[in-house]
Amino acid sequence: MDILLIAHLLNGLLMIAIPIGLAIYLTRKFKLDWRLFWIGAATFVLSQVGHIPFNWAATVLLNRTPLANWPQGEQLVFNAIFLGLSAGCWEEFFRYGMYRWWVKDARSWGKGLLAGAGHGGIEAIILGALALYGFVQLVILRNADAAQLSQVVGADKVALAQAQITAYWSAPWHMAILGAVERLFAISFHLALSLLVLQALTRRQGWWVWLAVVLHALVNGLAVYLLGIGLSAYAIEGVIGLAAILAVAIIFALRQPEPQADPSTGSGLGLAPDSPIPVPNFTSQPVAETPENLDKTRYQ
Repeated sequence: MDILLIAHLLNGLLMIAIPIGLAIYLTRKFKLDWRLFWIGAATFVLSQVGHIPFNWAATVLLNRTPLANWPQGEQLVFNAIFLGLSAGCWEEFFRYGMYRWWVKDARSWGKGLLAGAGHGGIEAIILGALALYGFVQLVILRNADAAQLSQVVGADKVALAQAQITAYWSAPWHMAILGAVERLFAISFHLALSLLVLQALTRRQGWWVWLAVVLHALVNGLAVYLLGIGLSAYAIEGVIGLAAILAVAIIFALRQPEPQADPSTGSGLGLAPDSPIPVPNFTSQPVAETPENLDKTRYQ
């Protein structure tokens, strides 16, 4: 049995299965439909429609400034800060817009979690699909010789392709599933960020959005910096794992009871259990039983 092959396949499948499984759990636990999950997913995609071109344009412009001549270490610090803030601002402001204008009814802990699962989950699903696509390609090219590779990638890229194929099929099996582990950590972080942004609406305090931006920028920027200084993949995932632990703490710190459903409508917008209900006043003077009054009570 080829354990490495199974690990690579499992990595892609888990990246897709984790968010789907989480969404199934949340929809059943809080009795919600999938609408919030897909809206959260759409919000992430829309944020990237602006985020990716912005980063590309900023790179082109910054390369024409004195920044391009900075020492490598200073460039790395700048890139980590810039890319972290870019990701934080684009994603968290779009997340705020989602709550503010798109899902005005999403104001509970469970709904915030489901929206966050969609936001981080669609990213994991897309990356998982790409991982499976690459897996299929590398299975096909695993034993390809130079002549076969030249037909696929071109003669000038054969050496690079061979090096990538060798690295892929010589990695330890536990290295092969790091992608799924990272997505698990990242989704946990997205759940926490979703709840933080939600506080800006439920508590009417805008600084919660900025807190989400800063935390997002910090984790993303730290990952960029640690990768740039050549830290091992295990060490980087360890740092992201610590961020995931912080995220779980935030999730439970912000936990609130779910709103009670109105029995007559099935919604959570009915009277609270302790809401005063008007009661008819039966303490007034009795009505005399005259023939005229009795006739008024007769059904027509």
